[in-house]
Amino acid sequence: MTANPHTPGVVNARLSEDELAANFTDLHAPYEVHEARVAADRCYFCHDAPCITACPTSIDIPLFIRQIATDTPEAAAKTIFDQNILGGMCARVCPTETLCEEACVREAAEGKPVEIGRLQRHATDTLMAQGAHPYTRAAETGKRIAVLGAGPAGLACAHRLALKGHAVDLFDANTKPGGLNEYGIATYKTVNDFAQAEVDWLLKIGGITLHQGQALGRELDLTKLAAEYDAVFLGIGLAGVNALAVEGADKENVADAVEFIASLRQAEAKSDVPVGRRVVVIGGGMTAVDAAVQSRLLGAEDVTIAYRRDKSAMSASLFEQELATAKGVRILYNAQPKRILGNGACVGVEFAYTESGPDGLRETGETRVVAADQVLRAIGQTLEGAPEALTITGGKIAVSETGRTDMPSVWAGGDCAAGGEDLTVTAVAEGRDAAEDIHASLMG
Repeated sequence: MTANPHTPGVVNARLSEDELAANFTDLHAPYEVHEARVAADRCYFCHDAPCITACPTSIDIPLFIRQIATDTPEAAAKTIFDQNILGGMCARVCPTETLCEEACVREAAEGKPVEIGRLQRHATDTLMAQGAHPYTRAAETGKRIAVLGAGPAGLACAHRLALKGHAVDLFDANTKPGGLNEYGIATYKTVNDFAQAEVDWLLKIGGITLHQGQALGRELDLTKLAAEYDAVFLGIGLAGVNALAVEGADKENVADAVEFIASLRQAEAKSDVPVGRRVVVIGGGMTAVDAAVQSRLLGAEDVTIAYRRDKSAMSASLFEQELATAKGVRILYNAQPKRILGNGACVGVEFAYTESGPDGLRETGETRVVAADQVLRAIGQTLEGAPEALTITGGKIAVSETGRTDMPSVWAGGDCAAGGEDLTVTAVAEGRDAAEDIHASLMG
């Protein structure tokens, strides 16, 4: 039976299946062929294109857009995949508004950039729909590499190594590959189980053997792997979640936003995922926005994102903030959580107002209470299970520019490695570049 959306407490099935299906449609509908050509014609095809520099994977954006304009989307997709083998997912989840599209000359001249992300999706979807893989492996090298983590960094690394003829054992702790793409991305951004379809397509390169349910520090030992394999790449992500160090943080219906997102991603039916009537999400990043928007789409009546600093400091892009407010989410800036209220289950959150000054963030002395029957923490993730042999800096594995750790024959990339932004596209670039360095090291 479907519950009334106004039912108090944390319940499932606040909306009907038809309402949920309508709410969780594709955030950006794919282009039709003629739409893609029209959009491609807006590109100036700049010789010194700033969009290329702004892309962490350095895709030749003017070239692939010209290929779309000349009705060769398959060639455009190959241009993309040469630099970013997960170009299909990145087209869906990249913050293009702060990367390539922000750098677009059209954006500077007119305030409306070429829609690079949607054009990239058009090209990659066209080629992937044909089923065949566009790459052929080089001759076998006899080298074996262990890649730990089947997320964006690990998949990019494994594919590039397999392409060069190496044999790759790809280990992952979860029951499904994909990492963040499978478990941590908002459902409305990657509909129709795209994450798994992309992994299946990527593995068609051959030479990659997938091992599920294998975690570093549990079934796998880094020292033993380094001795058994010619090289090891760590793309293990950030499995831990920062604790909310306030009174009442252990009350019922206070949970991690990443777990909330993952539960919706893996649910057989969206109506199986419980959601509160009044939801408060604490944090200021993409995860906070994804959790808040999905709460609204599941039927929550009142959803608030509370961030302790001002709007300009919020790590979620302006596009993401505006998306949240367009979906009915309220964003409360300069609000520092003080305690979770309630007797057993949470009923609200008390916040202290803050302001930034020369000595940093400080509380003003004013407080307010926001009613909540569900509180979701989105205050960052932490590295877990890193072996003592590795140097940790800033809570992540210390690496060189090409991903080398200070442990011989071990590389690392993606969210677990120091440096770079915690973005899917950055993880792909780091996995790809580490693979190139591994290949050069192994082949002399």
